[in-house]
Amino acid sequence: YQTSASTTQLTTRDTTVRSDIQIRRARPADLPDVRRLLADMQLPLEGVPENLLHFYVALDGNRTTGVAGLELADGDAALLRSVAVDDQYRGLGLGTRLVDKAIADAQAEGCNALYLLTTTAVEYFAPRGFVIVKRSAVPGPLRETAEFRGACPDSAPIMFLDLRKVAAGEVAKPMP
Repeated sequence: YQTSASTTQLTTRDTTVRSDIQIRRARPADLPDVRRLLADMQLPLEGVPENLLHFYVALDGNRTTGVAGLELADGDAALLRSVAVDDQYRGLGLGTRLVDKAIADAQAEGCNALYLLTTTAVEYFAPRGFVIVKRSAVPGPLRETAEFRGACPDSAPIMFLDLRKVAAGEVAKPMP
């Protein structure tokens, strides 16, 4: 630990986790900043306003520095989507903190299965317990989301996380 009057920093490997960056549930007033960050990262905007209350934002003061969201489906499945961290804030553990909040939200909503589509982050999610699955393994209601209907390319790998294994401690949590 390195402690100062304003910031506590945890140093692990070459990564510094800034505890002064707040992670909280998104609010309607956050929508413009969420859209800006997702657009900057070339991530789909479709479905964001309708699902904003299941999004989390990372804030450095008033600046939105990261986002992660969920789309809940009928039944016990959810789609993890829109995970993005501003380039200037990468390597600070924000992605991990945001994904952890989204996973906890999915569990609190009674979900046992979490899916995602990605064109660039298989290597990020695999150590967190996500595995690649076939499109046919995804529940029908999730295949009706904007991301599955075309916002993400058909070639995007689909990943799955068994939230029952997460709850049982069977999925190792990687270092940020």
